[in-house]
Amino acid sequence: MRHKTKIFTAPVRLIVMSAITLAIILAFVLGYMAIALESFTRVNKAAIALLMFVVCWTIFAIAPEEYITGVAPGEMMSRINDIISHHLGDTATTIFFLMGAMTIVEVVDQNGGFNFVRDLLRTTSKRTLMWRIAFLAFALSAILDNLTTSIVMVMLLRKLVRDPKDRMIYASLIVISANAGGAFSPIGDVTTIMLWNGGMVTATGVITQLFIPSLVAMVVPALILQHKLKGELVMPEGKTDAIVDELTAQERRIVFFLGVGGLIFVPIFHGMTGLPPFVGMLLALGIVWLTTELFYGNKRNRSKEGIKKRVSKLLGRIDMSTIMFFLGILMAVACLEEIHVLTAMGEWLDDISNSNDYMVTGLIGIMSSIVDNVPLVAASMGMYPIMPTGDMAVDGIFWQLLAYCAGVGGSMLIIGSAAGVVAMGIERITFGWYLRNITWIAFVGYVAGIACYWVLDSFVF
Repeated sequence: MRHKTKIFTAPVRLIVMSAITLAIILAFVLGYMAIALESFTRVNKAAIALLMFVVCWTIFAIAPEEYITGVAPGEMMSRINDIISHHLGDTATTIFFLMGAMTIVEVVDQNGGFNFVRDLLRTTSKRTLMWRIAFLAFALSAILDNLTTSIVMVMLLRKLVRDPKDRMIYASLIVISANAGGAFSPIGDVTTIMLWNGGMVTATGVITQLFIPSLVAMVVPALILQHKLKGELVMPEGKTDAIVDELTAQERRIVFFLGVGGLIFVPIFHGMTGLPPFVGMLLALGIVWLTTELFYGNKRNRSKEGIKKRVSKLLGRIDMSTIMFFLGILMAVACLEEIHVLTAMGEWLDDISNSNDYMVTGLIGIMSSIVDNVPLVAASMGMYPIMPTGDMAVDGIFWQLLAYCAGVGGSMLIIGSAAGVVAMGIERITFGWYLRNITWIAFVGYVAGIACYWVLDSFVF
């Protein structure tokens, strides 16, 4: 159990909140609601997140003396700028990490590196394809990330399965598998990246402790879903479009292994040097960039297609709206941290759960299926300090369960994760269909994984 000194109870904190604090909370809640209702409002969540960031900190600057003490009035703005710069530096490490990873994956994909994935999936049995998809999505998500894995897998699925109803089931399994695979890997999910960058978990600890629970969270739903798939596959009509590429087959393989190998090397580089993980990611990107420049630079006949596949051109294909969303939401959460609201929320969760790690993180996981898991994890990181020993220590039960629950919990609703939103858009999966057919299955897998973690923590590790 956790041990921490409480200055005020949660109810007292709420009563003594000032108008400024309430205004910041209101701005955050309204923005959060707009983000959750993105599919209805048709307003990109990145725009809302950036407005949340600016509005929260602007309100903070109106009366900063409530939160900053011991600073002369003439130096107050300088102190506020220092605080924002500090939080921006922490946020930038995550953003550069994501940008590097997204660029590497884009380079590998555009240069035909994922062709072999399609070949591995080919079969005439629906159930055989299901299990291949489940394990491949699980493995790829741990190496890449759940968003990228879902895009690659769902797009390949359209080339392998004709029946739209079957594709919806397969796509749902991809969402569950990708989220489960990302939960146990330090580079597989944004929330795990945040916890790793924040020093709450180590690469070795999260892999060894969460691999089996994450695998259970994937296998249990797959065992249930296989009963919905019977018979032989009907392949889509027409041939798969060939990739136009100036690179030879050998060069494409080199790009693939350098890209994926570089992603795998990132945690190893961090362990060897102690440098932030984004530095290792930029190293991997630099090597892939240099290699492709040498390959394309030696081509005598340079086509327009080849030029488009150089890293300098592919940088323009990075989803900057996603990057801006992370910037806005993480900086908005940082403002809540500065006004001590997150500490009060953490105490409230402790009060209602009697400081039970499984209940607190389990509730956070369920909440992550309703709202984005990034701000939930960011808020949790602000709520609770890293303790030298116990459940809140580095690689403690709380942080590992948080990584699992926030990652896997998003599978319970189609809008609960980036992987789900991708599948929803490509395969036209409706919120209602997923709720009726998949939510309970994903929940069973979620609970099974938590139970597995408890058994392992109590009797094995």
